[in-house]
Formats: sequence, structure tokens, C-alpha cells
Amino acid sequence: MTSHDLIVVGGGPAGYASALYAASAGLDVGLVERSKLGGTCLHVGCIPAKELLETAAVFQAVGHAAEFGVGTSAPTLDMATAQGRKQGIIDRLTGGLAKLLGSRKVTVYDGSGSLGAGRTVTVTGGDGSTTLTGRHVILATGSVPRTLPGFSVDGERVVTSDELLSIESVPATATVIGGGAIGCEFASMLCDMGSEVTLLEVLPRLLAGADDEVSKQVERSFKRRGMKVHTGVSVAGAEPDGDSMVVRFGDGAEARADLVVLSVGRRPVTEGLGLEGTAVAVDERGFVTVDEYGRTGEDGVYAAGDVVASPQLAHVGFAEGILAVQHLLGEEPAPIDYAGVPWCIYCRPEVAFAGLSEQQAADAGLDVAVSKHRYAAN
Repeated sequence: MTSHDLIVVGGGPAGYASALYAASAGLDVGLVERSKLGGTCLHVGCIPAKELLETAAVFQAVGHAAEFGVGTSAPTLDMATAQGRKQGIIDRLTGGLAKLLGSRKVTVYDGSGSLGAGRTVTVTGGDGSTTLTGRHVILATGSVPRTLPGFSVDGERVVTSDELLSIESVPATATVIGGGAIGCEFASMLCDMGSEVTLLEVLPRLLAGADDEVSKQVERSFKRRGMKVHTGVSVAGAEPDGDSMVVRFGDGAEARADLVVLSVGRRPVTEGLGLEGTAVAVDERGFVTVDEYGRTGEDGVYAAGDVVASPQLAHVGFAEGILAVQHLLGEEPAPIDYAGVPWCIYCRPEVAFAGLSEQQAADAGLDVAVSKHRYAAN
């Protein structure tokens, strides 16, 4: 049985941040990753999404070049080239991360990790299984896209973010379900690439966490670009009809599209993690329950990142992973103030916010002062 000061299960932002911080502090660290180092953010999240959003932005910029006195022929979009560029970026960053972990002498184990009694972790992979034991364990297994009843994800006509980021051609029509950060980015990207987009959101407005005025401005902008936006509507499912998919929503309305994109949040990955035989608890949504320092109910076991019920953002995962290591090192860190977490949504127009919205501040009984500075006036 191999021993480490710290065993980290999961190689995404929360996992590798905690591993690197702990190794820098002199701990002997083992990192277990069942797929690819970098996690969702690097492979099917932040990085590929931003690359394809930039592709869409360049496509739009070239299409409007004449307005700036730049002569050019009508642009065309080569998704094979765009996907190749995206993959090249991912490969470079993945290789850099592997080298960084190696330089800090972090031992990386390829396989799935399962927690056992006494802070043991059994790693199962293609080469069989091995058991590790650690003074401390951090669970950072991340999340996967949620789906909805009535929608059969086939990776071709009904997709989640995982499949959308690898599309080989731009659909003529697309229906995006979910008007949160991910849904708005994907709807904006597809629209800029030339798709006719319908965006469906069950809540009364897009980007529910943003200020109400910001949400309304995003919706107005989307509609000016030709997007069909429906808020406050539930969806009943999707059925094939010839070469198209028909999505039923609201009071008997339908949206027909070549591609249906589910952007309805993400669920934590805890299956196969072995929590049943431990004191690690999960809530009603499946998230691992932790205190303000990331401690679970199992002595010496922490959790960080998307597997806990906090904002599912890479920078939050970084902070939580480092916080857990600081605590186990006895550094007495301050807990994370989640109310101040910054959010950025890279749709067009781009949106960023942090802290309480105007309405949230008013509801909290605070004396609110509002100042507006419009870009158009500067």
C-alpha cells in the first residue's frame, strides 16, 4: 500500500490547485484522475467554449469589416479548422499542466478513485487496481451536464455542452434550453456562427443571478440579432420529425430545430466514489456536504469544486481546493465569501457581476445607491 500526505481525487481546477499548493508546502501528494488532467474546464468547458466563442466573434468581425473601411469577401466558417485550433490549445495546456505537476513531484494515478475507511483510496484503471492511504484526502471529482426528462441525448441531434463543443458543422437552426451562463454563451455563439436560434428559459428572465436591468439588456440584444427568446416557459420534451427535432414548450408551443442543446446546469459526480461506507454525506441534490473549510463528515477528508454545492466556476474550485489545503496545514485561513464571487458570461454582449444585485441589496434592507455609466457615452 502506497502512502501520501495528501491524496486528491480528481484532476480538474479544484484538484490540481490543491495538489500544487500542497506540494509547494512540502507535502507528498498523490493525484487520481480517471480521464484527462484539467477536468471539465480544460476539455469540455471554459477553454474550448472561449475558443469557439472567439471563432464566432472573428467570423462576425470579418463579416462587418466593410463598415470600418476594410474590403473583404464574405467570410466562410471552416469548423474543422476551428476545432483543430481548439484542440491544439487544449493539448498545449494539458501538457503544461502535466509538466507542472511533475515539477512539483506530484504522483499522478490514472484511474477512478474510491474512498474507503481510514482515508484509503482504491484506484481502478486499465492496469488493475491499487490502494493508497493518506493523512488527508480531498474529493474533487467535479460535475457532468444535467439532462431533462423527455430528452434523449444522442450526441448528434440532442446534445449537452460536452458534445456541442465538438460539432463538425454549424446547424441551420438550433434550440437552446436553459438561459443561464452556459445557455446564453452557446445561444450567442451559434447565432454569431449563422444559426437561427431559439432560446428557452423556465425562469422569468435570462441570467437570473445578474441584475434585472442587465438581464433585460441581454434579452433585448439577443432579439435584435434575430434570436427567438422565450422566458418563463417549461419544456415537455423533444421528438424527431424527419430531419428535425421538435421541442414542446409552454402552453402547447413548439420549436423546430436541427440541433437541440441542453444547458440546464450540472450535477456532481459521486457515483463509484465509495461514500456509502464512510461518514461523508451528500445533500438532496447529490452534492457532498462540507463546512466552511471544505471538511466532510469523515475525519481528514475534504471536498472542493463542482462536487460541493457552491458556484460551479473554475476560480471557485481553485479557491476551495487551496482553502482545504491551507486548513489541513493549520494555516487558519478565512472562509470563502461566496457573495463576492465574480461571474463572467462571454455572450454578446459580455456580462460580468459580483456581489449583491440592486434588488438583493434592497431586499436585505441596505441603503442602495445606483450609478450608471453607459459605454455609448464614453
